[in-house]
Amino acid sequence: MPNPLYVFDMDETLINADCAMLWHVFLVEKGIVTHPDFIAEDQRLMALYSEGELDMQAYLDFSIAPISHLSIAEVSRLAEQCVEESILPKLFPQAPVLIKQLQKQQRTMLIISASVAFLVEAVAKRIGIPHAIGIDLVEKDGAFSPLILGTPSYQKGKVTRLQQWCADHNASFSDVHFYTDSINDLPLCEFADFAYLVNPCNKLAEQGKKHNWQVLNWG
Repeated sequence: MPNPLYVFDMDETLINADCAMLWHVFLVEKGIVTHPDFIAEDQRLMALYSEGELDMQAYLDFSIAPISHLSIAEVSRLAEQCVEESILPKLFPQAPVLIKQLQKQQRTMLIISASVAFLVEAVAKRIGIPHAIGIDLVEKDGAFSPLILGTPSYQKGKVTRLQQWCADHNASFSDVHFYTDSINDLPLCEFADFAYLVNPCNKLAEQGKKHNWQVLNWG
């Protein structure tokens, strides 16, 4: 009997926005970030991400600094609040329809994202996807540090993390279906049996033509 695995990128795929950017705006709105150039620097770094050129450790040094004094429990509470107030309203309407369909079919679903794990897990929990992989951070003195724990789920690292997840869960699947928008996910698109490009960036759209991957226009 077929046992497919459905894997989703999160930002600009299930959510019509970048969740990390929404998180940063949320931190500014709550007064946790007060530096006047914080959002402008975030936009500069995310432009590099869009081109597939972001230095992930440099990005995390920037992103985690404002919350490094908060406990993990405090960050988790803030992440849940951010998901409720800022992220869920940006969910593509097609996403919950697909998720419900796959739930009825009892398919295994997983989000794998280059956003930090505490944010990815909070989103996955609220939209009904039971498994989530994000970039894990080293914990220090009860708080998150910007240091990456293990392999980051970014570019080729997504393939590694997916393989590790399957091994850790002793799971074997008949085929892998992967949904994404980003050129950063080209390695996982090529690894998957079926790739679906959700409003793909120009670079990924060009690759999609070569591989005859299905394009989904969500909005």
